[in-house]
Amino acid sequence: MAMLLIACLPAWLDATSAPDPIPIRFGILPIGSAAESRAQWAPLLDDIARRLGHPVSSVSVSSYQSLSNAMAAGNVDVAFVSGRLAVEAVSRQHMHVVAQFVRDDGVTGNYALLIVRASSPIQDVDSLLANPGRWRYARGEPLSVTGYVAPEAQLFAPHGINSDTFFSSVRVGNHQDNALAVVNREVDVATGNNPDLDLFTRHFPREAAQLRVIWRSTLIPAGVLVVRDAMDEPLQDQLVALMRNYGKQADAAGERERANLSRIPDLAHFVPADNRALKPFVDMDYTLAYQQAEHGRWVNDAARQARLKQVDGDYRKALQALDAPAQIPQGPGQKGASVRKGSP
Repeated sequence: MAMLLIACLPAWLDATSAPDPIPIRFGILPIGSAAESRAQWAPLLDDIARRLGHPVSSVSVSSYQSLSNAMAAGNVDVAFVSGRLAVEAVSRQHMHVVAQFVRDDGVTGNYALLIVRASSPIQDVDSLLANPGRWRYARGEPLSVTGYVAPEAQLFAPHGINSDTFFSSVRVGNHQDNALAVVNREVDVATGNNPDLDLFTRHFPREAAQLRVIWRSTLIPAGVLVVRDAMDEPLQDQLVALMRNYGKQADAAGERERANLSRIPDLAHFVPADNRALKPFVDMDYTLAYQQAEHGRWVNDAARQARLKQVDGDYRKALQALDAPAQIPQGPGQKGASVRKGSP
């Protein structure tokens, strides 16, 4: 009996000392409320946990900044993010891009919008910009591309306008809350985007019928999946392969996966991508910073030129972080200028 117990001891020790599966912490870009986003992603995250044999928890927050803080603190292993948030993840928070979001209509991007009430005296962009200090404005956080960066870079800054001082008041919120503020006459104009406006129309059809779009941006690349550099490599490889192929099979399993994806607004599947997918966001940030410097008030031209030189340098550094070719976008009144990576 003693010899039998001794023989079984190594197996018993192995069973009791086996490490627990590594948990996966999944950060979710806030769309609507944090609870709503968490519910939309839950079937997909549950499936990931089942397929990989690792517990998956959601890091669902109420703001872009909160998600950025969580990634900076190392509390997120994989995240769905976009724009400035994605660039920060790659350049400052030790993460990298592995896949990009594709909409259910096949488009790999969306549009920023400005919306007003259908009965608003603001008929178009010209009537909006012709009345400084008159209108009340609702926008997204500074980290939001469609809620802040795109309207600033493509509409306001080219006209020499800073939205924070142009409007009589400015409030910051998510796209759904801002759309409701327009409907309820709490603000006159708000930023949005087409996926969130579609979602708003499904949830609030009567209110959505009272809205009108007066401005649309160029196509903005869709969000991406970023993964923490230090994530366990075998698990990272399994997770990336799963996400890139999720919902693409023609069998019953693929149909179930597509049903899980359909709960997330406009998401059809993911396609392979790397850090270079973020170059359009870096370009947009550069364009905005250049225009703000060009139109800003400076004590003298030397100060202006110093700021423009700094903007160019920051752009080069951002591109180096992405390992993307440096082609400075065309700014107002300037010709596009190629820049050799690493050049002064």
